[in-house]
Amino acid sequence: MPYEFKFPDVGEGIHEGEIVKWLVKEGDKVQADQPLGEIETDKAIVEMPSPKSGKILKLHVAAGGIIHVGETMVTILEEHETEEDAKTHFEAKKSETKPDVPYTGSVVGFVEEAKEVSPIYGAKAPASQMKQNVESSVQATPAVRNLAKQLNADLNSIKGTGQDGRITIDDVQKAAGAAKKEEKETSNASELDLRTRSQLPGIKVVRKYDFFGYIDRIPLHGVKKAVGAKMAESIFTAAQLTNMNESDVTELANLREKQKREYEKENIKLTFMPYIVKAVASCLKEHPYLNASLEGEEIILKKYYNIGIAVDTEDGLFVPVVKGVQDKDIKAIAKDIDKLASDAKGRKVNMMDLKGGTFTISNLGSVGVEFFTPIINYPESAILGVGRVVEKPVVRNGKIEIRKMLPLSLTYDHRIVDGAQAARFMNELMEKLQLCEF
Repeated sequence: MPYEFKFPDVGEGIHEGEIVKWLVKEGDKVQADQPLGEIETDKAIVEMPSPKSGKILKLHVAAGGIIHVGETMVTILEEHETEEDAKTHFEAKKSETKPDVPYTGSVVGFVEEAKEVSPIYGAKAPASQMKQNVESSVQATPAVRNLAKQLNADLNSIKGTGQDGRITIDDVQKAAGAAKKEEKETSNASELDLRTRSQLPGIKVVRKYDFFGYIDRIPLHGVKKAVGAKMAESIFTAAQLTNMNESDVTELANLREKQKREYEKENIKLTFMPYIVKAVASCLKEHPYLNASLEGEEIILKKYYNIGIAVDTEDGLFVPVVKGVQDKDIKAIAKDIDKLASDAKGRKVNMMDLKGGTFTISNLGSVGVEFFTPIINYPESAILGVGRVVEKPVVRNGKIEIRKMLPLSLTYDHRIVDGAQAARFMNELMEKLQLCEF
């Protein structure tokens, strides 16, 4: 029988993805491991390879649609199968009468979906009407119902186009789009009319302006939503404190200028970051509590040094990880950083490149910031903020000299790291950068 390729569990708590685009169409012949399409999760855009060789019979989700873990993405007629097998397969699917039970992703099995939902109303409806709607049968997955709540769409008024009349995400989005069109056509109505209509059952007016003028509403989703949740977890969990210092990097700047020309011959972009990464890893060996995490009542000291580099992209913040820094030289680290940053900005970063970090570095110096208070990449115990190198007058041996100074901001989890430990770490880091000890 034709093979139904279901959206796999890729880990990291990811339960769904958006089909960015298909790289094949129905009727195409494909080979095993050939990319079928690009799928965006809240971590990255990944290419989904074909598990089989054969012919594409059906793409079950349109480009732009949402696919959940366990749902069928593609049906493939394998090379040894015939068109008669395909016909038999689809006829069998069509005649299936067993209730559709959605995939839950749970290790304890499947949870049967409730067939009753309550209608969504902008105001309280009469008791008889609420009872009638509660008793109505609606075929929709929990994800669809959740989306309907977010878009204020009444599931009872939507005709499902899915199997056995099931309401799909596309159905809800189309219904919400029709509602928005109606809203736009009436946007010039008076405030009195708006108040009157907003009190009617099943109608909720979402204004495109506030008291002072027009506004845009942008949904928080994808990477920004995931990062926001992660940052909120960090700031409300870890006891965060930030120490700030300046390091004299005059000699380091001279060293970088010399090596920069050599690296350019190999198309390697050399910034201050590879030196900072190497120096940080060296200091972490002497100050292990800054390379740790807290699990319950145990502090986990990591014996490896994987440094995450925060990368700003159009879609949000990514933190790809340079692995095994202790075993790499400056050139290898520079190559890794350049590739990881490029992949992150192109949303092509491998999922494994986002895992395994033990300490993070965030650089806002490139956009002119000097000191700031970076938020820990939880559950790590510390993060280093790197500012813009600034020329300043500094007293050295009783004389005033113009030196290049690098602002550093170290935020740490005070439950794990004491203030004195953090200060000693920073002192050692500044010394290594000043003396170019890598």
